[in-house]
Amino acid sequence: MLQLTAIEAGYRDLIVLRGIDLEVRAGEIVALIGANGAGKTTLAKTIAGLLPVRRGEIRLAGNPIERLPPWARIRLGMAHAPEGRQVVAGLTVADNLRLGAYALRRQRGESWTSGRIAAVCELFLPLRERLGETAGNLSGGQQQMLAIARALMTEPKLLVLDEPSLGLAPALVADIFRLVDRLRAAGIAILLSEQNAQMTLAIADRAYVIEMGRIALQGSGRELLGHPDVAKRYLGVGAAAASLRHGDAEGRHSRLVRGLADILEND
Repeated sequence: MLQLTAIEAGYRDLIVLRGIDLEVRAGEIVALIGANGAGKTTLAKTIAGLLPVRRGEIRLAGNPIERLPPWARIRLGMAHAPEGRQVVAGLTVADNLRLGAYALRRQRGESWTSGRIAAVCELFLPLRERLGETAGNLSGGQQQMLAIARALMTEPKLLVLDEPSLGLAPALVADIFRLVDRLRAAGIAILLSEQNAQMTLAIADRAYVIEMGRIALQGSGRELLGHPDVAKRYLGVGAAAASLRHGDAEGRHSRLVRGLADILEND
């Protein structure tokens, strides 16, 4: 669904991403984890077309898109929910959702847009009750729901989620991961950029660790959750515990997955 080859990108004279190779297959969650400043948001913006590619290639469903503007990528099936929510506080919830469909509204018409609003509100029931309210009156968790719902307005095949749990209370973080699991079940490929490494790796099919603009590690979510370097740097596990035998790491992964499964089943 998405393939990046030797991507370089950055801001003005600053190169942030250096030789990034990454892929997201249809119907899977791929996690991107890393510390603040590692390049996660820069990568999400580059994929979405908000930053230019200086070198390398991006393909969406086999089509090269690195020279296309953001609206063209949306029409080809990509959506981006940015870090920090970035809802328009002075507009209503319904109008924020209409903005999400802007790239397709002229082609599809108002009836299609209204249908999409109804469809995404089935996933986000709190929004359905507040369509006429201004987005600035929503809680932080509801604004994050609105940001993701806005990205889903175009019926994307690929969703790039940048730090969706940032600043949310633990109970709301569980809601976000519950939603991500539902979207995968609906057939949407997801690139999930997150600092919450434990929950992200527990739910991810595959994952990449980005450090200083480069891919440092990659593997299945299970493999990286049990990797000593990942445990030490991103999971809050001390140096001694990070040297656990493979079987102990597998057990830790199983416990996390069971806990996440409990969250998902209690929807």
